[in-house]
Amino acid sequence: MGWLEKQAASEGVRVVSGVREHLERQGVTFEPIAHKQTYTSIAEARALGIDASEVIKTIAVRVAGGHALVVVPSTCRLDMHLVQDAVNDRHARLATEEELQRDFPDVELGALPPLGSLLGAPVYVDPEVFQHDTVVFAAGSQTESVKVRTADLFEHEQVTTAPLIKHADEREKEWPRQQG
Repeated sequence: MGWLEKQAASEGVRVVSGVREHLERQGVTFEPIAHKQTYTSIAEARALGIDASEVIKTIAVRVAGGHALVVVPSTCRLDMHLVQDAVNDRHARLATEEELQRDFPDVELGALPPLGSLLGAPVYVDPEVFQHDTVVFAAGSQTESVKVRTADLFEHEQVTTAPLIKHADEREKEWPRQQG
C-alpha cells in the first residue's frame, strides 16, 4: 500500500467519500485526483501540476445564524467588504479554525468543498469562477481534489453570484524600481 492509499485510509476518507457520493447522487461527472498533502489552494495547484487559476478555494464566513461559503479563484484575495455586502451582514467575518473544526468536523482545515447542499450553508460565488470551463477544488481532504465542469458543479447548488475579490488598483501595484 502506497503513501496516498495509507493517507486515504485515514480520517480523510469519510469526507472524500461523502463529497464523491454527493456528486454522484446529483449525477455530476467528476474526476477525483489524489495528491500530496497541501494546505493552500495554490499549493494544491502546484501538487497537481495545473495552473493556479483553475483551482477554486472555498472559505467559510461566519454570518448571523451560522456560516456562508464563499468561492473564489485560488489566485485571488477575498474582499471582506464585498463579502459583507453579498451576505447582507456587515458583521460577517472569516470563521476561525476552532469554529471550522467544531462545525465541519469531517472536513480537514483548508479543504472545504464548495458544496453548500452537503455542508448546510449558503454558497456565494465570485463571477470570475464561471470564466473557467472546468475547476478543481479540495474534496474535504488535504490529499484529494475533484476536477469538474464548472456548470455541472453549481447546477444543483443554490448559488448567489456576487463580486467577492479584491482587484488591485494603480495605487496598490508594486512597480519595479529602475536602476539608475
